[in-house]
This record gives sequence, structure tokens and C-alpha cells, in this order.
Amino acid sequence: MRSSRPGVSMLGGGVWIALCVLVLIAAITFHQEHSDPGDLPRMAADIKTLREEYKEMNRSVFVLGASGETGKELLKEIAQSRLFSKITLIGRRKMDYEDEAYKDVVQEVVDFEKLDDYAAAFQGHDVGFCCLGTTKAKSGEAGFIRVDHDYVVKSAQLAKSGGCKHFNLESSKGANKGSSFLYLRVKGEVEAEVEEMGFERYTIFRPAVLLCDRQESRPAEWFARKMMVPIAYLFPTAHSVPITTLVKAMLNNAVIPSEKKAELLENKAIHNLGKLGEEQS
Repeated sequence: MRSSRPGVSMLGGGVWIALCVLVLIAAITFHQEHSDPGDLPRMAADIKTLREEYKEMNRSVFVLGASGETGKELLKEIAQSRLFSKITLIGRRKMDYEDEAYKDVVQEVVDFEKLDDYAAAFQGHDVGFCCLGTTKAKSGEAGFIRVDHDYVVKSAQLAKSGGCKHFNLESSKGANKGSSFLYLRVKGEVEAEVEEMGFERYTIFRPAVLLCDRQESRPAEWFARKMMVPIAYLFPTAHSVPITTLVKAMLNNAVIPSEKKAELLENKAIHNLGKLGEEQS
């Protein structure tokens, strides 16, 4: 049966088209304002050579948050790259891996509510990657602050005391300790507090919407990712980044020498770093 109110469907379609147009305009504006390629003067570096040289340094690494989407993909990339002589996962439960690439991975099970009791788990690592995080929708406001702020800051403190030289933090696009939005404010506060700890090298990654097939259900994020598909196709560095690109950027950045004590990598820089070496493959 045909609808007796054709104007409603036409109106709905018009609103949807208008919304898509507005989103595309926003993407174009963002892309134009953040298209300066001068952020990465190291783009010409031979990343394969740097990776081989890095392997010879026999450095050890730990990963926090390996059960999450970014941490899981990062561990996979670390294991396959063989950049580190020792890989340690620090988490609240033991993970089961069948792939041969993970056979030498060390797992330290800790209670994040009593991290001081597990200081030994953070001892003796040259490099650390922190991918801890949850959402207010999943854990409530107090739970979100506890995980994304308290756990991260305490872990960084123990890593610094344990000898970690290069600490890498997965943050978020728009992180700002002065933000009126809880999520962005907490991310910004963590960035600042970790920087004050004085690591020899501290790298902050601020990815935009992460493109992945997330296993757990987060309706809002699922909708956002679907909305990002046409925009990501037209303007790949504007408002999104594939998780595979993010983790490659993390490792490529780690092997590139830097004199900066603190590095802040926004979404476009993450894209550029993640693509390094692809033309040489």
C-alpha cells in the first residue's frame, strides 16, 4: 500500500540529504585547515633501514590495553615486526593466543585497583604503549575516569619508575584539559600529567574516529563509523583513521630517532606515519 503522506517521506529524504551535505562541508573545511604536510620532515627516511637498526638495539616493550581494538592490533603488528627482543602484556586477565607469533609474549596479570602491588610488572621495559580506555556509556562517569585517567596515570608513573624511556599514549582528537566535554577533558588532563613525569621521550597519538570492526557493541560509535565511510573515501585524513594505520604509525614513529622529549601527533600525521614504507613493500 502506498503511503497517504508522500510529503513526509520526501521531507525525510530532504533532511537526510541536507545532513550529508553539511557533514561533507565540515569534512572539506577540516581537510583544508589541516592539510599542511610540514609536520613530518622525516617523511623521506628509509623506514625499513630504521626498523632493522632498531631491532639491533634489543629493546623491550610493554603494552597496556591489549584486549581492546587498538591494543590487539598493535600487539599483532609488534609480534610480526619483531622489532623488540621482549614483549610484555600488562592487563587484568590472561589472554589466549594460538598464533606462533605470540609464543614468546610475556603476560603480567595485575589488579588496576592495587597497581602499587604490581610495580614489578613495569620494571625493565625500554618502551611502553598505553591503549587503555573505556567509555562513559559502558562504565559510567566514575568508571570512565577511573580507567582513562587513574589507571593510565598510575601505570605511567610505575613505568617511569621502572626505567621506561619512551612512553606512547593513545589519546583522542580534540583532547583538551580545558574542554567542557568530559571525555576530551579527561584525555587532555592525562596528556598533561604524563608529560610532567619527564620521560626521555613521550609521544601522544590523537586519532580521530577509529575505523575497525569493533567486537563489542557501541551503537553511537557504529553509527559514527558508518557516517565516516564516504568521508573517509573522499578525504582519508580528515575525520577518521584505520586502526591498522594507527598502529603502524606508532611503530614507525618509535624507530625514527627524535630529539623532542614530547611529541604530539594529530590525525593527519598519524596517516602519514602509517603509510611510510608502503611504496617500498
